[in-house]
Amino acid sequence: MSSPTLYYVRHGLTNWNMDGRLQGQHDVELNDQGRTQAVHCAEVLRDLITRDGHAPADLDYASSPLIRARETMDLMRATLRLPAGGYRIDDRLGEIAFGEWEGLTYQDVLARDSEVVAKREGNKWRFQPPGGESYEQLAVRVGAWYATVERDTVATAHGGTARALIGLLGIIPPEEAAHYPIDNGVIYVFADKTVTRYA
Repeated sequence: MSSPTLYYVRHGLTNWNMDGRLQGQHDVELNDQGRTQAVHCAEVLRDLITRDGHAPADLDYASSPLIRARETMDLMRATLRLPAGGYRIDDRLGEIAFGEWEGLTYQDVLARDSEVVAKREGNKWRFQPPGGESYEQLAVRVGAWYATVERDTVATAHGGTARALIGLLGIIPPEEAAHYPIDNGVIYVFADKTVTRYA
């Protein structure tokens, strides 16, 4: 028996995304471009759901608790004419924690912790930033959420969470999954041990 289809949406852009800052668990809201992306995702999602023989109301909906993901979900549901708030918020979908690095750009991190960054690049899946979590740890958390998915579901979450799920499901090897590009305001469909991008 095949697993349910997961329509996974990385939240729309924030100003921190535009600045190249590591957001992690920081609660940063969408900017105007991110809000436009969320509405566009809903339109793409409507086409995908129709293609798959469903109506939007047939699916389950879940979001990370962080505002950038919840705002993406709220805008998508409004565009799809679904009731406000008709989705679950699950802490296990929260973004990977970057600890002391949150709010810094990659250049800031390099200037501060160049030796630590070199270790991270050597094994990104298992590397844990100071005070943060590794993709391996994140995969346990997001995997516990994924185990509860019983029917086709739309989830709004984050780039790190998607990478952890790709590695956990064996779509590609974990170390490659940690480097997999996940774009803002894009839908990734997880089905039959594959992931397909729709923008």
